[in-house]
Amino acid sequence: MRVIVKIGTSSLTADSGEVNLAALSKLVSQVVSAREGEHEIIIVTSGAITAGVQRLGITRPDEPEILQAISAVGQIDLMRAYRDEFDAHKVATGQVLLAPHDFRDRNQYLHAEATFTHLLRLSVVPIVNENDAVADDAIRYGDNDRIAALVANLMRADLLVLLTDTPGLLTADPRLEPEATLIEEIAAIDESLQEVAGSAGLRGSGGMASKLAAARMASWSGVRTVIAAADRDNVLADAMAGISGIGTAVPARKIRVSARKLWIGFAVAANGRITVDDGAAKALRQSGGSLLTAGIVNVENTFGVGEAVEIVNLSGEVFAKGLSAFDSATANRWKGSRTEELPVGTSPVAIHRDDLVVLDDPE
Repeated sequence: MRVIVKIGTSSLTADSGEVNLAALSKLVSQVVSAREGEHEIIIVTSGAITAGVQRLGITRPDEPEILQAISAVGQIDLMRAYRDEFDAHKVATGQVLLAPHDFRDRNQYLHAEATFTHLLRLSVVPIVNENDAVADDAIRYGDNDRIAALVANLMRADLLVLLTDTPGLLTADPRLEPEATLIEEIAAIDESLQEVAGSAGLRGSGGMASKLAAARMASWSGVRTVIAAADRDNVLADAMAGISGIGTAVPARKIRVSARKLWIGFAVAANGRITVDDGAAKALRQSGGSLLTAGIVNVENTFGVGEAVEIVNLSGEVFAKGLSAFDSATANRWKGSRTEELPVGTSPVAIHRDDLVVLDDPE
């Protein structure tokens, strides 16, 4: 199997901010055991910012630019800890820093895929972290959960394991409801589950909501996901074996989308919203065509060419998302216009089908 294992800040660092060596050692031992079974493992790790805060002896700031600088300090300590633990098992490791752009640009995407492939062929364990120090979107991206899902898509993984400080997704917040129980499997991730997931954690930036979003991305990539407690014994082996009840499992969809459409649908923030008529909504859902100006009813917010927008039907339901070929002013000017009503040479395509993903699950 090819498995992506992501461990969060809250599971990897102590309250003081230092790397929790006992937790790291436990993870490394499980990865080494899996490799001995000839499985390929890629680790996605958080913890650089928290480790940097501890190293500098400061209170964690809120400003994204300062957090990015701090991550550069903590990344050194984090990778040293990984190297030392794997060295004890005579296993080589390689650092891979990724930014959202690496998954959107085709050349960068192929380059990243080649790098991972060569590392695995060299029997190296790739250790991935978001390139917090230079990526504009990195800090608000979400505790590496989505990066892990994108890596799972990139490498056509068999399984994504998201290790956290809870047993999985519970029916309620156990701090408020002690009777909360584990949800062992999720057939479809909807708004009610997002409400149950709640907000981000205390030390990390992801939280359960981010993990559900990542699990949905992985599912749409054809990758099964397990969300489980990092401190559970044999959690990686059990997740790979498909043992039920070790956490919350999200099965893979039978129909999978491309990496670029996965990025558009789940990883890039929408800057606007376009309402379409019933005919356009039906055409987009059933035929997979492009969105034409004739089908646009309303345009909300300000966005530029190439920026992401949500596509909603007349009932206000978001059913698709895409990268607009027009800025908001142009889209608003030509909404409802047929090809013959547009200036000569003006394309009626508001969002090309290659830049559009329908979010309705046909299963």
